[in-house]
Amino acid sequence: MLTAFGMVALSFMMLMYALERRDHRFVLAFALGCALSSTYGFLSGAWPFGAVEAVWMLVALRRWQATSPSETSRGSPTAKSARQQHVGSTTRTSAPREPPPTR
Repeated sequence: MLTAFGMVALSFMMLMYALERRDHRFVLAFALGCALSSTYGFLSGAWPFGAVEAVWMLVALRRWQATSPSETSRGSPTAKSARQQHVGSTTRTSAPREPPPTR
């Protein structure tokens, strides 16, 4: 039963990691997957794996906090840094550029 839990937890974590770029909620779901994987690691006796997954959970929670919509709507510096790069006195957005015209 523990092996099945570990397989489901790791599969969920990897799926949420793959979907992170689609929405900020997937980052939170990835943190949950890391917590489940950490739990599996500690229960199975692989405490180094459990500890590493716990650290990844904290990193994911921090990233989710930095990209949550409440931060973006308030215009915090953290949210702005994800969208813009400040170079000297000019601000450049990270939007894709149009290709050069063909001749």
